[in-house]
Amino acid sequence: MDIPISPADLITQENGAAYHLGLLPEQVTDIILTVGDPERVSAVSQHFDVVEEKVAKREFVTHIGRIGHLPLMVISSGMGTDNVEILMNELDVLVNIDPGTRTAKSARRSLTIIRLGTSGSLQPDIPLDSLLVSETAFGLDTLMQFYRYETPEKLQEAVWGMKERFSLEFTPYGALADNELLKHFHPLFLPGSTLTCPGFYAPQGRSIRLLPRQEHLLEAMIDYRFSGNSITNMEMETAGYYALGRLLSHRMLSLNAILAHRPSGRFSSNPAKTVNLMIEQALSIISSL
Repeated sequence: MDIPISPADLITQENGAAYHLGLLPEQVTDIILTVGDPERVSAVSQHFDVVEEKVAKREFVTHIGRIGHLPLMVISSGMGTDNVEILMNELDVLVNIDPGTRTAKSARRSLTIIRLGTSGSLQPDIPLDSLLVSETAFGLDTLMQFYRYETPEKLQEAVWGMKERFSLEFTPYGALADNELLKHFHPLFLPGSTLTCPGFYAPQGRSIRLLPRQEHLLEAMIDYRFSGNSITNMEMETAGYYALGRLLSHRMLSLNAILAHRPSGRFSSNPAKTVNLMIEQALSIISSL
């Protein structure tokens, strides 16, 4: 018999809701859309035919509804893989842990989780205001140092090369999107290899008043090649989603609205239009899955 998970490890609210998300098991839909910005939740849910419930707890804002007969929910994660770790673990608890026994259910439920995010291009052929789907993702954060995760063999040479090229004192990790989900998003979304950074400024090669440890990090990211491929874009969550999805057996995909073009130093003149285009294109595809 499984040993129950302790109240200190699996914390819930008084009504049994997930501690940080504020959600109950019966509220979780099979398809979940995630955004970083809590204010972007309504930008997604405005396209639902009906919004049935709204839940807000900290930065985790959730709208639950339907498109046609398809139940959907959109939830904000906040920025960074530390927030993604909370989101992914608590969603999994809601669907795969028996709240009565505090043990894992014998029949596991696999969720489809699709990130709708923003990103910066690292390559001339990934234009400003384009839409990109992350086929692979590489994490420069250290989240996977704390999990029993192994980078897929096909990406191991790439992460070791990044460690050397970016002058890192730790080895990055690599992870893959769900292949079946990917097929539905070509050719509307450009295919890409995404770099997930643990910050917005120095980790992405930006310098305002503080000098970064790696002075030419952005150039190294732009120039880096692995198996004939380049890093197409950078953001702050995708690798965490993909790695945790693999560990928890959930289907993961990350979509990106390209708002910054780092090689030229340009930023979108109409970011809201590009983000809304991504949302509309994604929902059109998702509603037919």
